[in-house]
Amino acid sequence: MKYSENIIIKNGKEAVLRNGEASDGGEVLEVFNLTHGETDHLLTYPDENSFSADQEARFLEEKAKSENEIEIVAVVDEKIVGTAGIESLGNKYKLKHRADFGIGILKEYWGLGLGEALTKACIKCAKEAGYLQLELNVVAENTAAIALYKKLGFEEFGRNPKGFNSRISGFQELVYMYIDLQE
Repeated sequence: MKYSENIIIKNGKEAVLRNGEASDGGEVLEVFNLTHGETDHLLTYPDENSFSADQEARFLEEKAKSENEIEIVAVVDEKIVGTAGIESLGNKYKLKHRADFGIGILKEYWGLGLGEALTKACIKCAKEAGYLQLELNVVAENTAAIALYKKLGFEEFGRNPKGFNSRISGFQELVYMYIDLQE
């Protein structure tokens, strides 16, 4: 699956949204570890990441070749500042209409429109891949993300009061959301 788009973010700079490539492996790994250390709203902590730069490169290469999955990088000033992607929930008939969405952006780039642009790009890619539903889960305290997802058409369909067990704050409630891609 291929994607490429140039946008202007709120600080006036150009951002390039494009497929992550094998050559981005080391930098994407670094951004992954940084984003997961800057917030307690993501699934893992940096010390739980078991990927090497070579494994990340292979992951990006596989996503670039995939017909129904993608990992998009956001590049500003020739530096990767965020990633987002969609991943199939399975190839069994009962699941193949569903995909999962994930995103991470360096904190210094929050509030500049990258989250919205990356989310819209993933929605577009999910539609093009033939998915009927795109899903995510988000920490309930992350009200800015929830507002963005609702603005883009995601709806809440459930909650898990002990979805994450944070090292920092204890249990965190997860909000399950989806967007119907047929509309």
